[in-house]
Amino acid sequence: MGAAELLRRNRGFRLLFVATLGSLLGTWLATIALTVDVYDRTHSGTWVSALLIAVFLPTVLVGVAVGPLLDRLSRRRLMIASDLLRAGVFVALPFVHRPEWIVVLAAVSGFGNAIYRPTVNAAMPNLLEENELERGNALFQTVENMAWAAGPIVGGAIVAVSGTDTAYWINAGSFVFSAAVIRLIPSRRLQSEAPISKGHWRDIADGLAFARRSPTLQVMLVVWSIEMIAVGCVNVGEIVIAKDSFNAGDFGYGLLFGASGVGLAIGSFFGGMLAERRPVAGLYGPAMILSGLGTVIAAVAPNVWIASLPFLVAGIGSGAAALYNVLLIQRGVPDTYRGRAFTLAMSVTYAVLGPAMAVAGPVTNVLGARWIWAIGACFSVVAGLVAIALSPRLRDNASGEEPELKEAPAVSL
Repeated sequence: MGAAELLRRNRGFRLLFVATLGSLLGTWLATIALTVDVYDRTHSGTWVSALLIAVFLPTVLVGVAVGPLLDRLSRRRLMIASDLLRAGVFVALPFVHRPEWIVVLAAVSGFGNAIYRPTVNAAMPNLLEENELERGNALFQTVENMAWAAGPIVGGAIVAVSGTDTAYWINAGSFVFSAAVIRLIPSRRLQSEAPISKGHWRDIADGLAFARRSPTLQVMLVVWSIEMIAVGCVNVGEIVIAKDSFNAGDFGYGLLFGASGVGLAIGSFFGGMLAERRPVAGLYGPAMILSGLGTVIAAVAPNVWIASLPFLVAGIGSGAAALYNVLLIQRGVPDTYRGRAFTLAMSVTYAVLGPAMAVAGPVTNVLGARWIWAIGACFSVVAGLVAIALSPRLRDNASGEEPELKEAPAVSL
């Protein structure tokens, strides 16, 4: 079944697809605006680090705690609430002028992200048939990454011409649109059943016990935590390498961001095709190695135009690897634990990303953006090699059947 046929036939998947695409276009446009806004006010890589950390820090702090809610409460209502919260943030941002308050509002938006993204991933297998999972996820992430590609380029142009406020208003509208579309999806399409709760803290303990018995989660947490160090280095250095190393201004930053997004779209699309034919375990590590090689070549490029090509290649590797992360959890974790699995994975790996970004900011100020990109590339290669070394554990679990969760002793929390 082709992508167009899947969208035509499956109304629930189509609605979620349209809603998420609408909000993502605005989000990536506004990401450029937020980063430019903070950097132009401070001219500091450390402030950029603070902004980027604020966006994902709520995921680290509340991810494990909210995981049971994604399995127990209506996933549709959680996504709508997340959209409306983020819309409110971007309505407020045009009236904020101090960098510290911009960072605070970015953190509030990050709380919405911490709920929305894992809820979508947990719900996806319920909208798709078993044989549609690779294709559906590949299509979803391909278009998501196309939004990553288009949003920053358009955002860089809008910010250069009209300033950051226009980008903020557009993003607020995109979240309202997303909430309205998600409301059309029946709640039953997003969850296989209403699980029986043993109490919130016991549900958390059960989720953690399940993770300890899961080869899929163990391998993914180790590998992706290493990769997050690379992501932190590259993300912090990106605006600095565009503006200072390449002297390419806001548009150059948008070009690099967009090139990465095009690569992510290509990687997720063709990565999905490969996953239909070959085991994900054998594709996971090489994808991250490709990302590292593309990044190090971009780091030594003489200008932003040449750098954008290998950075696109790096995006291809990253797009495929990110898709394989999602597929590993969706196929390896039952629906009653899937929300907790995704929030745990995000919490642990983002907990690594935070310190990586915190260190990358000052290091960028001292060594320069080219060096921080080279350091990040090395970590991507290491992550890929570790994934290859641990791939037998994933192959042993290729059937997608996780170890049965035994009754855990009562805990007092």
